[in-house]
Amino acid sequence: MRSPRFEVIRDPLWDNIRLDEAAMAVLDAPVVQRLRYVRQLGHAFLVYPGATHSRFEHALGTYHLTRQALTILAERGELEGISPEDHLATRLAALLHDIGHYPFSHGLEEAGLPHHESLGVAKLHEDDLAQRLASFGIPDLADRVGALIEGTSSSPLGGLISGTLDLDKIDYLSRDARMCGVPYGTVDVDRLLASLTLCRVDEHGMVLGIHEKGLSALESLLFARYQMYRNVYWHHAVRAATCMFKRVVRDAMRRGVLTTESIAAASDGTIMEQLLSSDPSGLATAVYHRRLFKRAVDVPGSDLPSDTQSWLWDDVPLRERVEDSLARASGLEPGQLLIDLPARKAMFGIHLPLRTRTGAVEWLTGEARSGELGLPGVADELYRSAQRLRVFLGRPVDLPLRTIMELVTVPADDVSDRLDRNELVGVR
Repeated sequence: MRSPRFEVIRDPLWDNIRLDEAAMAVLDAPVVQRLRYVRQLGHAFLVYPGATHSRFEHALGTYHLTRQALTILAERGELEGISPEDHLATRLAALLHDIGHYPFSHGLEEAGLPHHESLGVAKLHEDDLAQRLASFGIPDLADRVGALIEGTSSSPLGGLISGTLDLDKIDYLSRDARMCGVPYGTVDVDRLLASLTLCRVDEHGMVLGIHEKGLSALESLLFARYQMYRNVYWHHAVRAATCMFKRVVRDAMRRGVLTTESIAAASDGTIMEQLLSSDPSGLATAVYHRRLFKRAVDVPGSDLPSDTQSWLWDDVPLRERVEDSLARASGLEPGQLLIDLPARKAMFGIHLPLRTRTGAVEWLTGEARSGELGLPGVADELYRSAQRLRVFLGRPVDLPLRTIMELVTVPADDVSDRLDRNELVGVR
């Protein structure tokens, strides 16, 4: 009987990552290899020079943790009755979950482009990768992998790929902290993996959950996420570069220089080459040479009104119209004033089964068992302290600060009406 083939890759975070035959079969597909040239943290390397690690490294790490979790569950006899096809699909979903990612991390999703998960699922059915997946002889394998990536799978193992305890989070928090050289992303990984368990929940069947002994490790994961957003992902210079990049990409799309399809196929390097070759605003050159816009406004979310409007983060065209109106009122050219209010409402999202020490199963949410899990009780305050409203300027000018602070509470329709009447600034 032929022994299974495997390869070992050395990783700076997890040491040896062992690739099984299935992983080896898809790893050299062009859509997977592209991830070598897409930075995991976008423009964070302009602040943290070590943050040049790639989506490829992260994919390998997520795959490695998924194999570890499956081994732990199997050793406890919890995988009985789960088909080998589900095991394979889960391992492959961990390895392939980011193949749809745009260059420079999540910035272009903020700019209004489709989410990377949907692009990744489409790529499972295209060209070389589709042929490699078909070679396993499982007719619906690509669909199974896609459902796991999008979080719509009915597999009991789906929580390993998408959910409160998905292994994607564990790898990126640990890896990003290591490569940035910061102490904020510390997660008790071994304890967390050892606490994973499959729970039978009447209305859901078998679902991935956590044993009560792992609550402290879960709390370390949630707090690491908060710390990394506050200190790394939403660092003011990282956000300045991200806002400038988003604006120059949208301008290039309007001029026909870039399309959604060409962006989805690009690497960090190729998209910057395209932007630099056609850069009438100078924004691409400024980002490339780290001539970043400076903060004129920097207000913590905890100081913003409770009725702050969502158009500031989810209506990109309206926000750009506001930016350019304020720029003209301040004597700036369009594109020289950028408003930033990043949002991550699910930062402390918790929804999973908890197996207590007595063997009972109950749901752990942001409201339940507050005496056992402390962070959800202060989740809103922590989120608002990490979130910041910033206005970045290409050069110093006097800003209509009163108008800006008023606008955060004005509904989108009212803002649009003011813009149409040319009454955005100085209406009161």
